[in-house]
Amino acid sequence: MDYRVISFHYTLTDEAGKVLDSSRSAEPFAFMTGSRQIIPGLEDQISSLEKGSRKNITVLAADAYGERDEELIIREPRDKFGEAGVRVGDRFRAGQEEEARIFTVVDVSETEVTLDGNHPLAGKNLFFDVEITDVRDATSEEIQHGHAHGEGGHAH
Repeated sequence: MDYRVISFHYTLTDEAGKVLDSSRSAEPFAFMTGSRQIIPGLEDQISSLEKGSRKNITVLAADAYGERDEELIIREPRDKFGEAGVRVGDRFRAGQEEEARIFTVVDVSETEVTLDGNHPLAGKNLFFDVEITDVRDATSEEIQHGHAHGEGGHAH
């Protein structure tokens, strides 16, 4: 596989056109193709673009953060969270591993806490306006480390 580092600016919106995220006020985002640094549906559509390209891209939920999984909504007794309390929006990692699922508190009642393990964008189609600012071959060090280095990428 030929690995390339692609740097790009993006504006991410939802189906209603609400801006969810943008890189326009910062450095372009850089990723190495094949490294799973960005959602698959976006990588598939920008990997063949060249420097200077602009494109509006729709990424279906299945190719972004997946469909919502109702089995990832769990209810726990409120007393499991200690006396400090718990609030809607609090987040908890389900384990010590870096890859452990993150659960977000979505409801708190007198007796129970409802947690959602879905990514906040699960089940949503995403709309990207992208501009490719640079394309280059990945260095051997980047390939060895599995990610882009330098401006907009990972710094060691």
